[in-house]
Amino acid sequence: MSPLAGGLSALGLIVRNARAHGGFRIDDAAQLAGVSSDLVSRLENGKPVTTDKLFKLLDTMGLTMLVMPHAQASQALRVVQQETTANPTEARHGDDHG
Repeated sequence: MSPLAGGLSALGLIVRNARAHGGFRIDDAAQLAGVSSDLVSRLENGKPVTTDKLFKLLDTMGLTMLVMPHAQASQALRVVQQETTANPTEARHGDDHG
């Protein structure tokens, strides 16, 4: 799955994938993030949510958001894919160094 989210639907799929791979049910993820289950469901289905709650949920799922110019996104995606191929275990579990 591509980490590139060009819209709410793609972002929702990324969050859903991370939640599922982490073994969380929607209500578990919501409780850990301090948001409602409805909010998690809305986000995963590509519906808008407030930014503060989005960031709480992303953090809980071990995700972060990187904003960059469109022109650099393809190159950044290639680098991420190369890193994922070179270090599949680290890519699955994220970087816990900071």
